[in-house]
Amino acid sequence: MSFEAKRCGVQFSPPSIVLIYQHTETKKLRKRIIPVRNFSKYSDYSMAAERLKNHPRHRDYLEGVSQSQLEKLHIILRDHMQGFSLEHSLASFHFNPDEDLNKLDDEELARKKGQMDKLFEKNRKHKDDPDFVYDLEVDFGKTTQEKCSWDDESDDGF
Repeated sequence: MSFEAKRCGVQFSPPSIVLIYQHTETKKLRKRIIPVRNFSKYSDYSMAAERLKNHPRHRDYLEGVSQSQLEKLHIILRDHMQGFSLEHSLASFHFNPDEDLNKLDDEELARKKGQMDKLFEKNRKHKDDPDFVYDLEVDFGKTTQEKCSWDDESDDGF
């Protein structure tokens, strides 16, 4: 039997992954609620997602769902268990270039770096691309630098 995953989501009570899938032979849409067991607000989301994806009962259904999407769903569940809102959890997945990454914990920093790597790979130009230019030079123009008060005070002959 083969299944094609259409949509994926979470259910908070009880903690579950909700999968809308299509049976490829009969073309019928079905909904499968996969309970997330032994998962607390202190659990590792990547291990839980991997364990769920490799579970013999759910393996066939989750074959079309990526590991990163399952990890995101587990993060949303864990954040809900920690008392965070859904909006807070969803906002943590968006990359904000103005955000101060020095203030994040190690786990959140690793997640943000992973997002930056994906964005880099998406925008990267390869040698095989038709619009690839070797040794491209771009002039960004000069920006005016602001004078700081400590620049004026420290003219000690350096």
